[in-house]
Amino acid sequence: MCLMKTSFRILGGNPISGQLQPMGNKNAALPMLASCLLTDEPVLLHNLPDILDVRVMLEGLQSLNVDVEWIQPKSVRLHAGSKIQNCVSEEICQRVRTSILFAGPLLARTGAVTLSPPGGDVIGRRRLDPHFTGLRALGVEIHVNHTFEFKAAKRLNGQRIFLDEASVTATENLLMAAATADGTTTIINAACEPHVQDLCRLLNKMGAQISGIGTNRLTIEGVEKLHGTEHEICPDHIEIGSFVALSAISGGELEVQGVVEEDMWMIRHTFAKVGINFSIDGTTLTLPRHGTLEVQPDIGNIIPTIDDGPWPQFPSDLMSPLIVAATQAKGPILFHEKMFESRMFFIDRLVSMGAGIILCDPHRCVVTGTAQLHMANLTSPDIRAGMAILMAALVAEGESIIQNADMIDRGYEQVDHKLRALGADIERISPCC
Repeated sequence: MCLMKTSFRILGGNPISGQLQPMGNKNAALPMLASCLLTDEPVLLHNLPDILDVRVMLEGLQSLNVDVEWIQPKSVRLHAGSKIQNCVSEEICQRVRTSILFAGPLLARTGAVTLSPPGGDVIGRRRLDPHFTGLRALGVEIHVNHTFEFKAAKRLNGQRIFLDEASVTATENLLMAAATADGTTTIINAACEPHVQDLCRLLNKMGAQISGIGTNRLTIEGVEKLHGTEHEICPDHIEIGSFVALSAISGGELEVQGVVEEDMWMIRHTFAKVGINFSIDGTTLTLPRHGTLEVQPDIGNIIPTIDDGPWPQFPSDLMSPLIVAATQAKGPILFHEKMFESRMFFIDRLVSMGAGIILCDPHRCVVTGTAQLHMANLTSPDIRAGMAILMAALVAEGESIIQNADMIDRGYEQVDHKLRALGADIERISPCC
């Protein structure tokens, strides 16, 4: 059997222009899939992105005896009836980091769950401590060996929980675990990203009582039982940002429909630092054709800094694409990756393509543009770095090969089809076996 991954062949230089319909938010879809375990009634999700991570989560649900039915290309009906299992295989856990999100709903529903350590992108240390601290506060016993064994009483107990970091997945896990707990749970220093907010809205549709949505203090009044519902997943602001940056550096123009303006405020502000400007009217984002991009210095002609952080700060998932954009903007700019110590280790690939980048340390780099990038044969190391390398190839001279295209497929829906529709010269190459 052939185990080789597919690749992308890209001939760079074409403007990326046209209309983009964004996919459903990847980081909202994954916890929402897990949330179906909280009820024995059907949950119907629309605008579900067709990405590899979603398909792995669906495999995990099916292994737990959840009925999964695609009723339309982007709509799935999930029914976790009375015979659900509570042990997730090591193979599923290793393939997707969000397998840890099965813990909260299965504890709430069955009082026990066994998981293996989660896999996912290798972008640095990603602590599970906030998950364990919060679940223990709710009354869960956790035994860690080669697997994680979680056990609890029939019903969890509401508590005040302080997270020592605003972890997205820990917040989501605790929201699901606390939805049917006895009493009130308050999560202090909760994550408040758009995908966390959308999960809260789904849970409230299922009968949960969550308040403080959009803030870093969430209050959950435990209810006896949740019920089925129907929900449309919000658009993916990371995909939108990636395509906007690509279109701008390729000399294209772009219109994106279905945008949530408040999800784009910090992205718009930060993109402007490298000369990328777009407007939003209602739910339509418009990126005009740009000339030469220029870095905008801070007051006093000081070299500007782009850094990331928990919402509403600039999202870490857009750091890699924006570093590529900065290689095409005139002037120097400092990037400071505060959240993941291995996020920037893809930069050597860009340097090999001719980018003017100095990696100062694992968290900081200085980019000086503009650089004429040239073709290369490269491997996609993680989802966001993979998209960034793909962007670089699309503006580079000559033909590039991006190996391990499946990594990009984990977070971007049919990226080659979307890019071809926008004018890119890209094809997927299957291995010869």
